[in-house]
Amino acid sequence: MTNKVALIIGAGDAIGSAIARKFSERGLTVCATRRNGDKLAPLINEIKTAGQVAHGFTCDARNEESTKELFAKIENEIGEIEVVVFNVGANVPMGILDTDSRKFFKIWEMACFAGFLNGREAAHYMSKRQRGTIIFTGATASVRGAAGFAAFSSAKQGLRAVAQSMARELGPQNIHVAHVIIDAAVDTQWIRDNFPGYEQRKKVDGIVNPDDLAANYVTLYDQPRNAWTFELDVRPWEEKW
Repeated sequence: MTNKVALIIGAGDAIGSAIARKFSERGLTVCATRRNGDKLAPLINEIKTAGQVAHGFTCDARNEESTKELFAKIENEIGEIEVVVFNVGANVPMGILDTDSRKFFKIWEMACFAGFLNGREAAHYMSKRQRGTIIFTGATASVRGAAGFAAFSSAKQGLRAVAQSMARELGPQNIHVAHVIIDAAVDTQWIRDNFPGYEQRKKVDGIVNPDDLAANYVTLYDQPRNAWTFELDVRPWEEKW
């Protein structure tokens, strides 16, 4: 098989779906995953209606056996995994006194451990071919811990460290590892319902458009290897640093 596959881990309704659409427009076969794969139906239908190829899968990114089975199934039945985007969200604000060990561990599992599992499996196949792209989605919390986000920030900073180590190890094998820091509000339903001044900020391009954000992921994939970017920091023009 010569199909090149873009595997989107955590293809949610906003960022993940936008990334999947952009890679399908780029000509790659899209494989998208969520814990509840039934929710992928609108995205898969949209991509297919546009004349591209897409498949949806139910997979818990934290489960090692399910992750291994997912990668093996795609490689054996669909095509070679050319790019993997790890986009699992775990942004759960809670005060330190309300953060019990179970909650802390679950957030770490989702945002950091799952990234390691999926990154390792991607490297397993890509290293044999000596090519590929692995992109991790980060956040403000990847570089700065805010009040009420101890668990999330610790996990996101851990994911960033995993990405850094992978980039240094896999770069010489012609595998591009990148980390995208989204330091802003993205136009999602939650932001529309809860973000103060949403309408005004959107009018002046103060809210990140998921489609415009997703274009950056394809740009990272298309970069020549003599000028790879490891970390891409994305924010609107008016966002404070």
